[in-house]
Amino acid sequence: MKLAAEAGYEHFALVVERVACNSFQDLYGLKTSSKSMKGLAERRGGYYFYDVLSVPWGLNMPSQLLKSCYAEGNPSTLYIKGVQFYFTFDLQEEGLSLMKRAADARYEPAVYTHAITQAIFLCDGQYFHGIPREWVKRIGKLVRYVKWGWGLWHFDEFFQNRALFISKFVLSFYRCQCATHVGRKCVCLWHLDMTKDDNIRERCFWIKEIDTFLRDFEPISVIRDTRTW
Repeated sequence: MKLAAEAGYEHFALVVERVACNSFQDLYGLKTSSKSMKGLAERRGGYYFYDVLSVPWGLNMPSQLLKSCYAEGNPSTLYIKGVQFYFTFDLQEEGLSLMKRAADARYEPAVYTHAITQAIFLCDGQYFHGIPREWVKRIGKLVRYVKWGWGLWHFDEFFQNRALFISKFVLSFYRCQCATHVGRKCVCLWHLDMTKDDNIRERCFWIKEIDTFLRDFEPISVIRDTRTW
């Protein structure tokens, strides 16, 4: 009986973990369904599995919940803190380390953002190797269009690297005839993602992806100051 009870507990614990990974809203629904489910959802270690980015950043998520998730090494909170440290507070070493920890945990937005950040700011493209294009397109859109809140800033080096990128790579992208040009109107950063079809060489693919990141990515609002976690 004891073994069966333990097996049942582990089964429900696994269910809670999967729900936490997929939907924060569903997790709250599960917590309200029974006392036992509430206990499983709030047990120590369970905070690791929550994806806090599944909740719109503008909602009033309790600070203590975010702190508890971060204390458990939750990948989504490592990622959030890493991005804010790097892109808003210019704490590059600490921010990159946090993003790397989240990427090592295979948190997809962190894998993408860490690879892009390494390429833009450290001229290191090694993290692009082996990442499928279709995966990049899907996760790239997710990362670039997350709305973190109000009061957004980029640190100065971001703008400097964007200008450097335009001067060094945009012209070579347009000059390369690796694919059919589609709706080409002007040689500029802001139109780059609409100028070639999918039959694009690897180098041009990543130039295009970095371009859209530099154009659309927003840092994390200081409404949620992760330095307090």
